Amino acid sequence: MSSLEVRNLSKSFGDLKAVDNASFTVPEGSIFGLLGRNGAGKTTTIRMMMNIIMPDSGEVNFKGIKAGPDFNSKVGYLPEERGLYKKMKVIDTLLFFAEIKGKKGKAITKLAKDYLKRFDLLDRMNSKIEDLSKGNQQKVQFITTLLHDPEVLILDELFSGLDPINTNLMKDIILELKNEGKIILFSTHVMEFAEKMCDHIAIIDHGKIKLNGSMSDIKAERSQLNISLNYEGDISFLSGHPIIESISDYGNSVGIKVRNEKDIQTLLKLLVDRNVVVKKFDANDISLEEIFIDLVGSEDAEVSHV
Repeated sequence: MSSLEVRNLSKSFGDLKAVDNASFTVPEGSIFGLLGRNGAGKTTTIRMMMNIIMPDSGEVNFKGIKAGPDFNSKVGYLPEERGLYKKMKVIDTLLFFAEIKGKKGKAITKLAKDYLKRFDLLDRMNSKIEDLSKGNQQKVQFITTLLHDPEVLILDELFSGLDPINTNLMKDIILELKNEGKIILFSTHVMEFAEKMCDHIAIIDHGKIKLNGSMSDIKAERSQLNISLNYEGDISFLSGHPIIESISDYGNSVGIKVRNEKDIQTLLKLLVDRNVVVKKFDANDISLEEIFIDLVGSEDAEVSHV
């Protein structure tokens, strides 16, 4: 049994169906990505999971039991709309949020300082929040989600606005928490993060879950007859070629879907014969970005469970 289950959540705002019968499960000790464009329904889904807004229908179960008021105390939640008390000192902010979750004392103070040191903020612990950069404020808010040792982390657009160094630091911490058996759900519209980190994903578009399952199964199912190609040269001759089903062009990197298994070798020969420099040719491989664009680019795409 999965430890966190979203079952048939729906929410409308007037005539807008923000979330439409969304269901997915998050296994224990895994990282789950809720993926979608801006406005797809990710944040509304998360707010219903956190009881910030009530669903019109559906429920959230945690370890087989309907999530009640005590569920929030087990969650470290980072909202999309960040919010800290600007006049409070950094260390006071951390200890305040920890105490709200029932944690205080010397051990929590030490843990807060350890996290500040890890994020290169220990020398700013007595600074006011308003005196920090936006990125450093985000790091402080991330620490507030961890201090009370939650069983579940729900992170809405965690990596938004972060530089690569701090993005990597947060990824390292999330992977450590996964190895401790935590349940981690984060939302993003950036496929690169999800592809590298997630064990399971759900893609939501216009409030509907379009795809839901393990990353490995999804990629295995959708990568058949697909080639990931990095190259130098001109491949415009492939457009409209009878062996080509579709081409997703990203400049010097493309995803190419052929019609038959034998067409994979034919494609490679065509490239070589046309003096295209082939830097990478991975058959039966597909990026999450290609899957995402293919799926949400079709307004009438059916829900797929893998």
